Amino acid sequence: MSMRGGGGHGGGRISSGDFDAQRAANAAAPRIPNLLGRIAGLFGPHRRSIAFTVALVLLGAALSVIPPLLTQRAFDEGLFPKSGTPDVPVLAWLVTAMVLLWIANAGVGVWQTYLTATVGNKVMGSLRMRLFAHLQRMELAFFTRTKTGVIQSRLQNDVGGVASVLNNTISSVLGNTVTVIAAVVAMLLLSWQMTIVAVVLLPLLVIAQRRVGQVRAKIAGQTQESLSDMTAITQEALSVSGILLAKSFNQQRSETHRYGDENRNQISLQVRQQMSGQWFFAIVQIFLSIIPAIIYLVAAYLILGGVPITAGTIVAFTTVQSRLLFPTVGLLRVVLDLQTSGALFARIFEYLDLKPAITDAPTAHKVDERRVGHVAFDDVTFTYPDGEADKPTLRGVSFELQPGQFAAFVGPSGAGKTTVSYLVPRLYEATKGSVRFAGSDVRDLEHEDLMQHIGIVSQETYLFHATIGDNLRYAKPDATAEELERAARAANVHETIASFPDGYDTVVGERGYRLSGGEKQRIAIARVLLKDPPVLVLDEATSALDSISERVVQTALDNAARGRTTISIAHRLSTVRDADVVFVLDHGQIVEQGTHEELLALGGTYALLHQQQNAPADLV
Repeated sequence: MSMRGGGGHGGGRISSGDFDAQRAANAAAPRIPNLLGRIAGLFGPHRRSIAFTVALVLLGAALSVIPPLLTQRAFDEGLFPKSGTPDVPVLAWLVTAMVLLWIANAGVGVWQTYLTATVGNKVMGSLRMRLFAHLQRMELAFFTRTKTGVIQSRLQNDVGGVASVLNNTISSVLGNTVTVIAAVVAMLLLSWQMTIVAVVLLPLLVIAQRRVGQVRAKIAGQTQESLSDMTAITQEALSVSGILLAKSFNQQRSETHRYGDENRNQISLQVRQQMSGQWFFAIVQIFLSIIPAIIYLVAAYLILGGVPITAGTIVAFTTVQSRLLFPTVGLLRVVLDLQTSGALFARIFEYLDLKPAITDAPTAHKVDERRVGHVAFDDVTFTYPDGEADKPTLRGVSFELQPGQFAAFVGPSGAGKTTVSYLVPRLYEATKGSVRFAGSDVRDLEHEDLMQHIGIVSQETYLFHATIGDNLRYAKPDATAEELERAARAANVHETIASFPDGYDTVVGERGYRLSGGEKQRIAIARVLLKDPPVLVLDEATSALDSISERVVQTALDNAARGRTTISIAHRLSTVRDADVVFVLDHGQIVEQGTHEELLALGGTYALLHQQQNAPADLV
């Protein structure tokens, strides 16, 4: 019933964003308004956990600052009291207090880590699910224009790339900020003069960090684009089809070189990203490390100037100041990571902001069950999104099919046959005119309900890397074994399945490569029969099969079409002889219509196609 239709189209321009080669080559992160606000919004559902985490961070920060203050008392009251003799009881009490505080601080840290890890991973999981669900709603044209590997990279590499930020941002930013503030307060309490010396250059470090962050963000965008390319190459080259093609043309080395070139680019970008800012952090570490030595000199000048500073004060001050090193560097690093990950968040939100071209109208309604099976085109003109407006694929096409009618669409290559099969289930939308299903314009129907009433069998059968039973149940997850067998028998494939050692538990391999073309096609037909739709669209369902397989599959298609409105996109005219009506398309227009015999008698385009297919011997 179905043959190679010339109306197929390679794809359409993405209606919600241009993701062509030029777009992919642009490594700069997209500009997303209110990016920081949107990132913060991801944590909205976890307010309680975050509030509790903040409380733990504040408690941990407070606990971390007290021991240095106790150190001052340990020196001034325990080791070197005014009496000149160490006060062991006081010293023991202070040491015990410090140990208990350290234990408590460690426990708070573990609890805090658990909460932040839980929140971070939940946010990341939610973001990944939002992106996947949103991509499921995108129109067919998006996927025909965008490489699968690029989409996979956005979903895996980009979301995975912000994982550490999502997991560590709360604890790192809050914890380090509070620790720094608490340390500075403690330093001020000990000596405001030495505090000024210790923090005077910190604003300059913040300014330098911002410049480093901008550089890293740019490199991060380039790195993710490179990862997208690597994922795309992997998906193309290491699929069964890609491996078969490479081996057929002896291009394995070429594919290895292609991957190697991008891999070297990725290595270079990763090294650049890791090294960017290393000198900055080295300077920060040197600066914070030499401050204690400078404090000793400053303390000496202060003592000589008459300022009362004890040894305990100096020890406590340098202890607190040394605690500034890790939180300050950590805070600068996490802010730098936020700047860097901003490029990844922008790429994620760019996809989330895409608007599907095909959506339900606010007043969309379900299919009228009383008129199911009625299909009509009313003066339909269609131009693919990337096509020229003055060269539409379909021009003013009109026809009407009654429930249960079998209609075939034939014509030369490029005539627009496959486009008809795209418009009925609203995989694309008519540019002008209307496509009507069960008496309603398809744009007025709920798309999910529309698709529930349509079954599609295409030339390129897609089977998952799963069992035959699992592939069949894709149409009806709760189908029983009896229902599977009934559908397989109707598709003329049960005996074949039963001959396999594992029967319906046979794993078909990626895209069903362990099966023959005819077996895959009949399983696809059984899958549609299990769905049991009132309207069946057959898009060149036998064009890729040999003559023997075609006859077997044709019998299955005849069984599947019985009692259903059937739209068959055909190339081999021998499969449409029994059609109730044959529509002949040429340059996007219906030029002839009638039965097989009527069109042969007409002596027009159909008769010419028939003659070409049956030359040199006309079997009719």
